[in-house]
Amino acid sequence: MWCTEGDHNSHLRPSGRQIDCVGTKGKSPRLFTPADSSVSSVAIRQSGGYVATVGTRFCTLNWEDQSLTVLYTVDKDKKNNRFNDGKVDPAGRYFAGTMAGETAPGVLERHQGSLYVLFPNGTVEKYFDHVDISNGLDWSLDHKIFYYIDSLSYSVDAFDYDLQTGKIANRRSVYKMEKEEYIPDGMCIDNEGKLWVACYNGGRVIRLDPETGKRLQTVKLPAEKTTSCCFGGKDYSELYVTSAWGGLDPDKLARQPEAGRIFKITGLGVKGIAPYAFAG
Repeated sequence: MWCTEGDHNSHLRPSGRQIDCVGTKGKSPRLFTPADSSVSSVAIRQSGGYVATVGTRFCTLNWEDQSLTVLYTVDKDKKNNRFNDGKVDPAGRYFAGTMAGETAPGVLERHQGSLYVLFPNGTVEKYFDHVDISNGLDWSLDHKIFYYIDSLSYSVDAFDYDLQTGKIANRRSVYKMEKEEYIPDGMCIDNEGKLWVACYNGGRVIRLDPETGKRLQTVKLPAEKTTSCCFGGKDYSELYVTSAWGGLDPDKLARQPEAGRIFKITGLGVKGIAPYAFAG
């Protein structure tokens, strides 16, 4: 997630059991280590600080005193589950999904996850279950469509979306991954309404037109496990792409010395939009 605090611009990246705050002006990363569980997503909070998904908990975070407050715990009957990706919708609700714990990257018990929504009043609703790996999500520019990825479906899906209530309906696929694109992971939208999808094991991000179902652009990266993407920079014209190194054998690691790094892509000719803040 891209974050602007005064004159400080930074990329907030959940990274295992901590959050990295990576500045763009040559400053050293700042770390937040809030808990003994994995941090999978983080978002700005309108009232100050942040919200995050930690293990199976929705939480608030205070970066200054390194404190964490639990708001709600999900999947209490599934001790091996954890949250994965999450994002705030245009009305300030926090959408986030779960998955089973992996025994190896991409290897897990199927259909154990769900998609949840944390409302600004503190209530939580499960929208659907039987999810494999709940992943990328975003909303159309007119706020009428919700885009969603369950990674092992190898599809980018769309739902009708009601801005006033947050309800979703009429699920359908808008893009099926090609063989060389491998697994769809994190996702964001640009100011032309096109989707950018990180391709795990594919070493690339792709730009899609959700109306036509066509791939418009491919940007390859020197790390095959590309995990997510978001626009940032002062005018949101830079695309930041995260990557992972877990699961790579020594030979692949030697050939991919930049695996696990954050990449900045410029000159794309499009911009992103600012992230929405949680309204609670």
